[in-house]
Amino acid sequence: MILVNYGRLRFGDKMTILTVDRKEFEKKAGKVTKELEDKITMMGTPIEEVSDAEVSVEVFPNRPDLLSMGNFARAVNQFNGKGKVASFKINKPESDFVVTIDKSVKSVRPHTVCAIVKGLKFDDAKIKEIVDIQEKLHNSLGRKRKKLAIGIYPLDKIKLPIRFIGRKPEDIKFLPLEAKAEMTGRQILRGHPAGREYADLLKDMEVFPIFVDANDEILSMPPIINSEKTGRIDESTKEIFIECSGYNLVYLKKCLNIIVAALDSMGGKVYAMDVKDSKDKDFVSPDMSAEELSFKIEDIEKTLGISLKEKDVVGYLARMGIGYDVKKKVALIPAYRADILHWVDLAEEVAIAYGYDKFVPEIPEISTIAEENPVDKLKRTIGNVLAGVGLLETSSYHLTTKKNVKRMHYEFNDFIEVEDSKTERDVLRIDLLTNLLQIASENSDASYPQKVFEMGTVFARDENSSTGVFEKERLAIALADENIRFTEMKQILDYLFKMLDVEYSIEAVDNSNYIIGRCGKIVVKGKEVGLVGEIAPRVLKNWKIKMPVVACEMGLGFLMEE
Repeated sequence: MILVNYGRLRFGDKMTILTVDRKEFEKKAGKVTKELEDKITMMGTPIEEVSDAEVSVEVFPNRPDLLSMGNFARAVNQFNGKGKVASFKINKPESDFVVTIDKSVKSVRPHTVCAIVKGLKFDDAKIKEIVDIQEKLHNSLGRKRKKLAIGIYPLDKIKLPIRFIGRKPEDIKFLPLEAKAEMTGRQILRGHPAGREYADLLKDMEVFPIFVDANDEILSMPPIINSEKTGRIDESTKEIFIECSGYNLVYLKKCLNIIVAALDSMGGKVYAMDVKDSKDKDFVSPDMSAEELSFKIEDIEKTLGISLKEKDVVGYLARMGIGYDVKKKVALIPAYRADILHWVDLAEEVAIAYGYDKFVPEIPEISTIAEENPVDKLKRTIGNVLAGVGLLETSSYHLTTKKNVKRMHYEFNDFIEVEDSKTERDVLRIDLLTNLLQIASENSDASYPQKVFEMGTVFARDENSSTGVFEKERLAIALADENIRFTEMKQILDYLFKMLDVEYSIEAVDNSNYIIGRCGKIVVKGKEVGLVGEIAPRVLKNWKIKMPVVACEMGLGFLMEE
């Protein structure tokens, strides 16, 4: 089963190992004793190994902020009650501390956030730490640089201000890191080790993104490689320029904040930069102010099954590095924490600080006979049938974006919006097929054929409902391959309905999302339950899918009724 996590900030499915120098760690957090090891484990970062030279811990994917010595030591001190809730001083940008995002780069890598840090004293260990956190963030939060890329540059080799622009690959020429001669954009993708590794991220683009300084010197070509001339830090580097570029501004800001917090712990002085995007989108970066999150203590009590006073909650949150505004009665989420989105997340933080070992298990005072939910049983049956013919199951989030919906349903405007969404995904999905096409788009570099399906809930407005929303269970299937045809989907549907012991038929119908003459409605007992057909070129182009796609989507209500 493929689990697609693109609705919430999730940073991978595997834990990352953080290894720190034991002596340096003990300078910051105290002697590593058995008691401290136990506390580190209870904090949510299990000890992997402790030696005379190093300490290794497992960092869960929801805590990328712990992937550096400074940030990890800060968290350990806070958990032990020795450290205060972190605060950061961000100095105002100087006159030329400016990064301009040009329109030419919008089609390939539309966003960037930046910062300047001065007063650093790099040695070999600290350089290794910065490079290490950079690569760990690339592979976790950045999804192997697909979502975001990080660049760190010696400021003394750069002339400010800086522009983030797009240029044709043949017009880009510079000396990449570890190269012996200048190379063009295409040559880097073909001939440089980093270029070959990440070539799929740029190979189909008409323009490549680059950062250039006031002298038109190329700093880097994200997400591939920095320039040897302007993109290598060493022990003589005292001041650096940092940028994170990518597609999702929320991810970028969190990533930059994590790095800035790590550099702050090294004694660096952080300066903001003016990011010039457009008149209504200009902003100052980074923003290290805490984010307010409302919650009720009684909700946390009910969730955890324990009694809490306000001072208890304040203390537990402080141990997890989270502040509290006594007047507003809100939690203050540190800028580098990307995992706190809802009061339930605060309940989990309180539980960790309280100590899972202190919770007393109780047997519920109920007596029931277990029985599998008929709906779940039906879904399991359908899933087994489709898996048996070589399809992979996916599971995506209920939230999506208006832009994604309109890539297929271009005339649709009756969106069900979510108030105060923490990500760019702010509307409930109206179908499953949109998500399957997004999966096909994001996996265009994977092998073909791609045959996937999903069962889940979609949403529509319903004024007669108490919530104003009607929920429907649906099934969607998508087949993508060079020679895929309607016939193969028909064979799958024949087998599925046969195994479900349901008679069905397909009647010709026109729909703008499918190729004319290659679309039909699925009919059961005289009622239309779904559509099947070959996806229209217009839709495939919107998703940048280069292979033909045959798809179907149907409601499961008629099966549930039976």
